[in-house]
Amino acid sequence: MEEEEKNCCSTQLIDGNGEFNFVGLEKFMKAMKFSQCGLSYAVVAIMGPQSSGKSTLLNHLFYTNFREMDAFKGRSQTTKGIWIAKAVGIEPFTVVMDLEGTDGRERGEDDTTFEKQSALFALAVADVVVINMWCHDIGREQASNKPLLKIVFQVMMRLFSPRKTTLLFVIRDKTKTPFEYLEPILREDIQKIWDTVSKPLAHMDTPLSEFFNVEVTALSSFEEREEQFKEQVAQLRQRFFNSIYPGGIAGDRRAVVPASGFSFSTQQIWKVIKENRDLDLPAHKVMVATVRCEEIANEKFSLLASDEDWLALEQAVHAGPVQGFGRKLSSILDAYLSEYDMEAVYFEEGVRNAKRLLLKSKALQLVHPAYITLLGHLRSSALMNFKIQLEQKLSRGEGFVASVNSCMQSSTLEFDKGCSDAVIKHADWDASKIREKLQRDMQAHASSVRAEKLSQLIAKFEKQLSARLGEPVESLFDTGGKDTWASIRRLLRREADGAVSGFSTAAAGFELDQEGFGKMVQNLRDYARSVVVKEAREQAGKAVIHMKDKFTMVFNHDNDSLPRVWTGKEDIKAITHEARSAAVSILSVLAAVRLDEKPDKIENVLSSMLIDGSVAISSRSRGAGIIGDPLASSTWEGVPPENTLISPVQCKSIWRTFTAETEYVVTQAISAREAYKRSNNWLPPAWAIMAMAVLGFNEFMFLLRNPLYMLALFVIYLFGRAIWEQMDIPGEFRNGTMAGLISVASRFFPTVMILLRQLAAKAQGHPAHEPARHTQTLASQSFRSQTPTRTSTSTSTMDSSVSSNDSSETGVEYSSPQLTRRRVTNVEHEEFS
Repeated sequence: MEEEEKNCCSTQLIDGNGEFNFVGLEKFMKAMKFSQCGLSYAVVAIMGPQSSGKSTLLNHLFYTNFREMDAFKGRSQTTKGIWIAKAVGIEPFTVVMDLEGTDGRERGEDDTTFEKQSALFALAVADVVVINMWCHDIGREQASNKPLLKIVFQVMMRLFSPRKTTLLFVIRDKTKTPFEYLEPILREDIQKIWDTVSKPLAHMDTPLSEFFNVEVTALSSFEEREEQFKEQVAQLRQRFFNSIYPGGIAGDRRAVVPASGFSFSTQQIWKVIKENRDLDLPAHKVMVATVRCEEIANEKFSLLASDEDWLALEQAVHAGPVQGFGRKLSSILDAYLSEYDMEAVYFEEGVRNAKRLLLKSKALQLVHPAYITLLGHLRSSALMNFKIQLEQKLSRGEGFVASVNSCMQSSTLEFDKGCSDAVIKHADWDASKIREKLQRDMQAHASSVRAEKLSQLIAKFEKQLSARLGEPVESLFDTGGKDTWASIRRLLRREADGAVSGFSTAAAGFELDQEGFGKMVQNLRDYARSVVVKEAREQAGKAVIHMKDKFTMVFNHDNDSLPRVWTGKEDIKAITHEARSAAVSILSVLAAVRLDEKPDKIENVLSSMLIDGSVAISSRSRGAGIIGDPLASSTWEGVPPENTLISPVQCKSIWRTFTAETEYVVTQAISAREAYKRSNNWLPPAWAIMAMAVLGFNEFMFLLRNPLYMLALFVIYLFGRAIWEQMDIPGEFRNGTMAGLISVASRFFPTVMILLRQLAAKAQGHPAHEPARHTQTLASQSFRSQTPTRTSTSTSTMDSSVSSNDSSETGVEYSSPQLTRRRVTNVEHEEFS
């Protein structure tokens, strides 16, 4: 018995001053593991007059250890305030509450405040209220139990919705009067008190049984019949086993607070009672459920936030995609929500569910960033796979649109599969926005790849056009001719059509719209045209060079393209006119872009104004104020400005430069012709020959009469002819008479010696090659040593020619010693200009 009493953990709940011992109650609940009981517990309180044996009854009935009055020290107050303890050995868990006695001299006659407060507290908290009363008070009008019952019924009216409480009247020190007679009297007294108590209008006709279950029992005197008392108490104790179940002493109780909220509930009830406010038990129940469920929810949320499995999962998600994310996270959330349900199951359903929803909402808010991060990883992975697969398909030559559609479908399916694996059953999160972003990203990448591929494709064909048009167009300009632009147009059309055809085939997989495709094709054609125009402008900048090349080609070569030899029979004026006409033709070709096949008069204007000598006339006419020079303009008639390569004014300037630079070629040709004539006119004039024939008639007749002289002359003729051929007399005199004489004089004797040696060698029958070669070497050495003047003169002539060419190209006139006759022969030059 003593060991059991140690397990009751008697604790003062409210002291004599009305202060609530919250810390002591928490220790009691923790020590007795009361919070784990849920709704499976009962609360028994005892009320009664002071020194009526309440604590003694509780100690024997529930094996508690409340302090009892010592009768040998007098009758005085023993229990101050309200004490609680656990009923030992009774199931379910039963909390025993010992209240301070009423009608005590310590508080005085008028101080009934605490009595009412404690009575109201007992009715609000206890399932069974034991009212301890004396047997001799039954039936007496002024009995001590009358004020107690009035207090109970009066405070009950302060409860808006009172609990169904069991009032167990324990009659102490039962006399010889049978219990069957005492019980009806007691019930009659209780009914009278109930009828006389003022009640709210809503409960004026409410019977007592609506609020209370009245039970009556009687016990013998503890002091006089202790054994009988203990037996009767033992019997009464059995009624508290399974007291909360149907048929039990508190089987029809209502509005039970779960054990985990008992501490907070009792504290709040006492607070309301102390503030002298009406106690709304339903509202109080909701309030307790609200507070307690919120505490449980916060506790579970804190545990979730620090859960190792959740933290590991969150860290893994930040590192990359996690397989089974939704299943793992749902399991973690299920565990904590289940714990919440277990602990909050006995609280008011509406509050419990509301707090559960709040807990789930907070939990989902906690894990939502991880979910979004996971979706981000899934989107990035799907996008990367899309890029890789698209690149692989395009590298294999598959169609662009088909490849994009296939890769997008595959990547979207992969993302959807990952989203399904990440679904949390507690949330209805929608991944459609991330999915739409993935599709937008894939479309954006596809567009960029499409633009890049098309750009590369266009660049490829543009490069092809540049290669196939650049050099051929340059070659056509170099050749020059009336059909140059016709050939360029045919070349441009052929290459542009080929590029467009190739581009159309290559771009078929892109499924371009008609407008976009047409625009690209037109851009490709425009590029081809721009290549031609660019090349034409470059060649136009070298117009003088092309004209000089053409002039030189025509002037220095005959109709068979063989180098022309000036023999004196050529018509240099006609040749010069033909060469300059060819140069004008080149200039007219380079003057404007003719890709549109529109006729123009450029060549006619240039021919009439330049070849016919109208430039000088136009210059003089302009000086005299006469207007009408077609070359005095910046544009060509009928040619748009953007197609003009060389303006008329520039053509005039180019022609002046050209004529100045080609004048030397004509001068050289004239000089060569004159030199050739001089070299072929070595015989004396006809009149001299006639004079020699008349004056030498006698000598001729003498030779005819003497044949020996004729033979000698014939031998001399043969020897002279050999010397003539050996020394190349006409070739020596081709460079001038003086130079020819010097050269012949220096080589005459060595040549005679050579001929004599050859004759001697032939007469002896020996070859004369080596001596002849040696003699020829000596002769050539002698010739070189004896003709420095001719060599220096030739070198000086070549240097002068080069200097003249250089000066002509730079536009500066240069006069050399060899060209001092230029001014003298101006009249002759003009006939060829």
